[in-house]
Amino acid sequence: MQLTATMRLTALLLLAAWAQLAHCQRQDPFYWLSALRSRGYAHGSLQADTTGGDCPAECDCPPTFPVAMYCDSRNIQQVPYIPSRMKYLYLQHNHISALPDGAFDNATGLIWIMMHENSLSSDKVGKKVFAKLKDLDRLYLYHNDLSRVPAQLPRSLRDLRLNHNRISKVQPNSFDGMAKLSVLLLNDNGIQDVGGALKGLQSLTLLDVSNNRLKKVPDLLPEMLHQLYLESNSIDALPTGFLDKFVKLQYVRIAHNLLTDGGIPPNTFNNSGLVELDLSYNKLERIPPVSTNLEHLYLQANHIKEFTLGSLCSVVDMVHFSHLKVLRLDGNEISREDLPTEAALCLRLAATIEM
Repeated sequence: MQLTATMRLTALLLLAAWAQLAHCQRQDPFYWLSALRSRGYAHGSLQADTTGGDCPAECDCPPTFPVAMYCDSRNIQQVPYIPSRMKYLYLQHNHISALPDGAFDNATGLIWIMMHENSLSSDKVGKKVFAKLKDLDRLYLYHNDLSRVPAQLPRSLRDLRLNHNRISKVQPNSFDGMAKLSVLLLNDNGIQDVGGALKGLQSLTLLDVSNNRLKKVPDLLPEMLHQLYLESNSIDALPTGFLDKFVKLQYVRIAHNLLTDGGIPPNTFNNSGLVELDLSYNKLERIPPVSTNLEHLYLQANHIKEFTLGSLCSVVDMVHFSHLKVLRLDGNEISREDLPTEAALCLRLAATIEM
């Protein structure tokens, strides 16, 4: 009888311990790791290491993913030692201010480096610190204190994020040889000129240079762009044939600039591939002609005084109509009373018309 009571008590204690562990794992998926450490297991003994390397004490290298090193949000002030087996490095949200040459030399097989939200300054980033990383695919350096694009970036990069820094000018050779780059974020810097730095980026599909100090559209834009974001600059005119060479461009945002009717050449936006066009918060007085294939058109907060139906539908009948789903004209000098009767036929697919 006494044995049965003891067994029941043991079972209850085990059940309670299991419930606590399950609860903690929901809060922290690596709770089991800290629990083992608290019981005296050495950090290195927990690593699934096949190369003789280790894991820095300030980081975590999960046995289930031994090629990843998690050092994010640890108040780290310098790059720790990186075992040679590592492919994925997470150092974001720390206080790292320097990247000296040789920082990654022991792990030249790195594929991802996440160093956003640190305190990196260009004067403390070595000119050759990335030079040996021949397989690097993603490099996130946004929300730092960089004043220029780092030198000798790997040509293998596909995703480069330098947004929210202090870059004012992009050197012509900044992206030389980066034919695989598909995503480039340079938004929220102080860039005044891009020059010809984008030449040769034949795989680039997303370019974001919004919220800078550009006075014109960057030269030599890559032809394979799918998304182009230019909003919040000081652009007052677009070049002739601005969109003619693009074969896959679908999203163009030029909101919060200084565009006027005279700064937009005829039929600039009559591009059959465009899906979304944002020209809000400019100085337009007329609706510019757009393709009937366009689905989202944002023109709010301009100075438009007339609803020109011909800009949306050159012909209006049962088979010719606009594919617009969203049309924003609020914050202009027109109202719904200014809509011509043919507008209902032209805009038959529109789910939202704001005026």
